[in-house]
Amino acid sequence: MAREEFWQDQQRAQGIIARVNELRQVVEAWSAIRDTWADLSELAQLAQQEGEEGLTPEIGEGLRALKEQFQALELTQLLGGKYDRKNAIISLHPGAGGLESQDWAQMLLRMYIRWAEARGFIAEFLDFQADDEAGISSATLLVKGDFAYGYLQSEKGVHRLVRISPFDSSGRRHTSFASLDVLPEVEEGEGVKVNPEDLRVDTYRSGGAGGQHVNTTDSAVRLTHVPTGLVVTCQNERSQHANRLAAMKILLARLAEFERRAQEKEIAQLRGEQREIGWGSQIRSYVFHPYNLVKDHRTELETGNVGAVMDGEIDQFIEAWLRWPGRKGV
Repeated sequence: MAREEFWQDQQRAQGIIARVNELRQVVEAWSAIRDTWADLSELAQLAQQEGEEGLTPEIGEGLRALKEQFQALELTQLLGGKYDRKNAIISLHPGAGGLESQDWAQMLLRMYIRWAEARGFIAEFLDFQADDEAGISSATLLVKGDFAYGYLQSEKGVHRLVRISPFDSSGRRHTSFASLDVLPEVEEGEGVKVNPEDLRVDTYRSGGAGGQHVNTTDSAVRLTHVPTGLVVTCQNERSQHANRLAAMKILLARLAEFERRAQEKEIAQLRGEQREIGWGSQIRSYVFHPYNLVKDHRTELETGNVGAVMDGEIDQFIEAWLRWPGRKGV
């Protein structure tokens, strides 16, 4: 880095620096675990030699905390993909089930926001389309945090709900579906370049709930990438400029996926098999009635604590997927 020629290619230099910082973080994390283990070992030896039984709870608590740190760091070692350290763009869409599925999509949206908050990640809306009756028609979130894409890629697919519908006056049990798509956030220049001449920009008035301002100005934006035919719309923000920036984030992510599919054939790692949002295609089932159960159909992991899962406690499913041998072929 001290060499003058190192900075002649700014993009390459920035990439190397980013990689060095990533490796430094890993080394420092493992070093911290090693040092903590050494301190606890010395404390345990001292307690044994001096007969200090009062140190036992402190040592036990330290070992439990060290185990959690080790497991978390070990998990990141499974995230070696090209985009795993990136922020994640997640999109939720209701499927078969009508109004019930729209409500289910909103419940999932809350689940992922709670998960992000618990990790100290930031979740920002890029687009949000509320339905006039209940639930959402679609929503797109940018989840910012180290390894956000690496973790959330396990969640892409169809999610199935079984419950007594609050929208059914007869109290019947309903099955509904929603799909989650997950893409890594990429910046222009990271293998993706957009020629302004290839973009068609349309503006229009936003629809749906959102206050008086929404329907009085042409703030909604539709971007069409003419060469590929990819279309992105965004109407969540109040200003046309903000909507355009949000739409560009989504478009860049989708273009990166498009190019990987055509040129590098990495779509299997980034997106997995695309399936119909309905019966037989779900990756996970959430059963609220006649019993409580959440089951992942890939790893076979299941839990009866549905409430905790819906409050964002999905790390067990993420970890199981990362350790699942079958994910390499997904």
